Amino acid sequence: MSTGTPHDDARHDDAPLELPGPVVGTGWLAGHLDDPRLVLVDASSTLNRTDEAIPGALLLDLDGAFADPSAELPHTLPPAEQLTAAARSLGISRTGTVVAYDAKGIFASARVWWVLRAAGFDRVAVLDGGLPAWVAEGRPTAAHAAPPAEPGDVELAPRGEFFADAEDVARALGDPAATVLDARSAGRFAGTEPEPRPGLRPGHMPGAVNLPYTQLQGPDGRLLPLPELRERITAAAPEGQRLVTSCGSGLTACVLALGAHLAGRDDVAVYDGSWADWGRPGPRPVVGPA
Repeated sequence: MSTGTPHDDARHDDAPLELPGPVVGTGWLAGHLDDPRLVLVDASSTLNRTDEAIPGALLLDLDGAFADPSAELPHTLPPAEQLTAAARSLGISRTGTVVAYDAKGIFASARVWWVLRAAGFDRVAVLDGGLPAWVAEGRPTAAHAAPPAEPGDVELAPRGEFFADAEDVARALGDPAATVLDARSAGRFAGTEPEPRPGLRPGHMPGAVNLPYTQLQGPDGRLLPLPELRERITAAAPEGQRLVTSCGSGLTACVLALGAHLAGRDDVAVYDGSWADWGRPGPRPVVGPA
């Protein structure tokens, strides 16, 4: 468990802590909380963050150190040097293992999974159901842990194919072999619900397909069983289609990317700017409310 103290040097030569997959359950996490190879991070957005944490969890700020401060848009992927420094400050090492969770369930935590994988770090997973699932089972909570005294030594270098910009999205919208999936609610997609960010046009990209990220989760906030998950992904985008996922600001687009990955769809990119970029006043076409 990450407690803010240096890791035991005797463990540095041990084999890495391997994950059962890109998603772990509460039982798996409970059984590994005391493993010094684990870095547990609370990736909750500022809107959902609470003082209650899973014991040993460190705060990971997707609006702070893990975002580009020079970007106009929220949560933008930072340069490699900044991303590496931010990860090291949490004690993430080359041989470490990261589990991210969210106070809302599976929301922003999938962004951590996507960003680290995009930067070449694969031992990262999302806690299924997040903090609500943990608390519902009566498991212990505590205050967030302090950052470790000993920084990690991970090296991160984001790979461009994991992310898309507006030009990539425009090409995908015109490509019959690609599907752009929008993770926002049906109302926001149709333009009948207001956008939470001021100044954005209502509606969606012409040709995009709406798949609200909540449709990949059950009533308990956990991801659907794999057959159902695959069925919903395939209904929105037939097998063989290249996928670009979008949302409001690049967070829940990563939930769709996670679901697609679990369903065996590996040709996926996340539109980092998402509707916060495309929906701004400008020349990009928008299908608005009737």
